[in-house]
Amino acid sequence: MKWQAAILLNTILMLHGFTGNGQEGPEFSGQLSSWLHFNSSNDLPLWSGGRYIPQLNFDIPVIATQLIDFEASANLYGNFGLHPFDTVSFNGKIKPYRIWARFSTTQLELRAGLQKINFGSASILRPLMWFDRIDSRDPLKLTDGVWGLLARYYFLNNVNIWLWGLYGNENPKGWETLKSIKHTPEFGGRLQTPLPRGEAGFSYHHRMADCSSLSDSAIAFKKVPENRFGFDAKFDVVVGCWIEASWSNHSKNIGIYSNQEIINFGIDYTFGLGNGLTVIVEQLIASYDRKPFEFENSTTFSLMTLSYPVGIFDNISAVFYYDWTHDKSYNFVNWQKQFNKFTFYLMGYINPKEYNIPTQGSDQMLYAGNGIQLMVVLNH
Repeated sequence: MKWQAAILLNTILMLHGFTGNGQEGPEFSGQLSSWLHFNSSNDLPLWSGGRYIPQLNFDIPVIATQLIDFEASANLYGNFGLHPFDTVSFNGKIKPYRIWARFSTTQLELRAGLQKINFGSASILRPLMWFDRIDSRDPLKLTDGVWGLLARYYFLNNVNIWLWGLYGNENPKGWETLKSIKHTPEFGGRLQTPLPRGEAGFSYHHRMADCSSLSDSAIAFKKVPENRFGFDAKFDVVVGCWIEASWSNHSKNIGIYSNQEIINFGIDYTFGLGNGLTVIVEQLIASYDRKPFEFENSTTFSLMTLSYPVGIFDNISAVFYYDWTHDKSYNFVNWQKQFNKFTFYLMGYINPKEYNIPTQGSDQMLYAGNGIQLMVVLNH
């Protein structure tokens, strides 16, 4: 969008302007990544591409306990798919990645702009993934941000309150299946409190959903208010364990999309084997229903992740999903090698050709079937 690109440019110019006024210059960093992907099941079996995320940060200390800081970054990427001696496909884009300004004290944070907002107790399958789409198998954990204002206040007893207002985020976010009505504000909040041997949180979000894309002719509504409620709790009792749940309710009847329920139970533990084997197990059920908590159109997933540091610079991890509803398994293995500024990833996967995993990645169909991917990342 032109106005978003203009904001990014103005922010970068503003940061450079501080340098001209005798202030300490902004800090520039970036991440450059390149990948090669082969999957014989795809129409274009060979994919290659690159991405660069330049980032500018600038801090303005106010007094000893107050700070104003800025961040501006962009997502520049391009890739091409190839079927040897037959077909080639190119695509690429330049868009803002993060553009925000923040005022913070020892107990208060106010952040405005294009930012990442996430919370909750779950590790991989996250019902409270309301505003991001992070794919756990993505080693870079990339996700688009949302435009809005976030306020967080931290009490001295570790209770904290979040309040947010979003604007200009039309496309579906997180688990949303429907767009948001354009130029209509969204708002919500969260209360997080400590508990004996753990913590718990209660979350709420309100938006106006756009139902014009639904094909059901019986649905006569375009704008439908949606209220979303979330609960999560995490405890450390020998093993780490958590529960996380989300319920989205539309105030009008829009068929099976009237209600969405997502529940996750999980545990994690690090076994004293060799350098330490970390195991995470999660169970998720997600359902779309005409009436709340019917669970008539549900999907159930089990997940296990394994992570083992081979040495100081090497790590091997694996993610296994099982879809009980469709009787399908998904398997992903990643070897990571870390150097001073470079990181190498070698990833392999064995998945069904009909891809039905609740992934958050935008290129999920690339991972249908069996394949291998090599990625090189430079952080500077």
